[in-house]
Amino acid sequence: MSDSYLPRWRKVSATAGTVVAPDERLPWPQTAAMGVQHVIAMFGATVLAPILMGFNPNIAILMSGIGTLLFFFITGGRVPSYLGSSFAFIGVVIAASGYSGTGPNANLGVALGGIIVCGAVYALIGVLVALTNERRTRTAPVKGLEGLEVDEVEQDVAVHWIERLMPPVVTGAVVAVIGLNLASVPIKNMAPTGFDTWMQAVTFLSVGLIAVYARGMVQRLLILMGLIVASLVYAVLTNGMGLGKPIDLGALAAAPWFGLPTFSKPVFEVNAILLIAPVAIILVAENLGHLKAVGAMTGRDLNPLLGRAFIGDGVATMVSGAAGGTGVTTYAENIGVMAATKIYSTAMFVVAALIALVLGFSPKFGALVQAIPLPVMGGVSIVVFGLIAVAGAKIWVDNKVDFSQNKNLIVAAITLILGTGDFTLKFGQFALGGIGTATFGAILLYALLSRSRA
Repeated sequence: MSDSYLPRWRKVSATAGTVVAPDERLPWPQTAAMGVQHVIAMFGATVLAPILMGFNPNIAILMSGIGTLLFFFITGGRVPSYLGSSFAFIGVVIAASGYSGTGPNANLGVALGGIIVCGAVYALIGVLVALTNERRTRTAPVKGLEGLEVDEVEQDVAVHWIERLMPPVVTGAVVAVIGLNLASVPIKNMAPTGFDTWMQAVTFLSVGLIAVYARGMVQRLLILMGLIVASLVYAVLTNGMGLGKPIDLGALAAAPWFGLPTFSKPVFEVNAILLIAPVAIILVAENLGHLKAVGAMTGRDLNPLLGRAFIGDGVATMVSGAAGGTGVTTYAENIGVMAATKIYSTAMFVVAALIALVLGFSPKFGALVQAIPLPVMGGVSIVVFGLIAVAGAKIWVDNKVDFSQNKNLIVAAITLILGTGDFTLKFGQFALGGIGTATFGAILLYALLSRSRA
């Protein structure tokens, strides 16, 4: 990296197999094309999350672009990441706002207040990490970019205490709970008729077939492609054969191509804040994992940037909530694209963010998203929530969590049931339930059971 705060990207050729480092870039036409690809990669999840919470998808896309630019500047342009809508907020936002699952969220304001406080907590954790990030080094050759040997840096103090607080058994259980806690939303609220239930099945079957049998970018965009296929089937059966509620494209035709999105005002209520703020712990664990993955792929030691990465994500979440958007997080989808292309330039994420800004100011884009049939969204939700639950189990597998140890077994077992069963603790008129009790319960239970026996 250059000594300047922001990178001065070195231009490299676009020959096949070229590894492009974070402080390098392809020629601008190729960089722009890669930016478009990263927009496509983040698109499905960034749009789906706000719809499931009753948020405006235009605002979510707009704030994902603004959040990515904020993250870029706060990290000094040294961490290649895209920030999109976080699914960790879905369960707590639905609980805090009482959202029914269809249409705009009538209590959006209270959710936004909780999201802003969550972002503030997250940013404060980042400040603490940055202040305690003292380094101890040792030399051990490891493979970096293009197979070159680089010096490995011993784990930072800040990383060490975070991982002691949230070891893989805890983070895996909490991530799994997010998906399991949401299971009833698509099944109970997004299929009002028998036909809709069948369409949900058609949708998740379409996604499954694409995931297994498609190749290339079609397979990588399995959620988006499955949604398109299922929507076409739905249109044939309803608009063509009259079997269900037809798709109405009137709003899409009437919507202008460009216009100012409708922003929402946050409302700060203690109950909603207590439910939503603990998501900061989940975001910390998520961002830590993503930063490690990017560091391993690039051969760069990103631990010194961990605090800044948390601050960037936290500030982006606060700004998003203040405008009416969802909380944001670094996206594994875009990390997957980098792994496949071996292109890690931060320049392409600036391009992707600017494209998202343009989409955010297009009411026609928002009307297109709103035209997606409810059961199709329900079928996609079943897949996404299931994948989140399985991602928690994958954390256990990847980190070789030993469930022959009673400590790990008890922490995971209790956490899963607390979150899935929506276990609620009341403190006077305040209530902490579901994902909140599961998150704090996992951390406290692990700490208690890890104490040395006399």
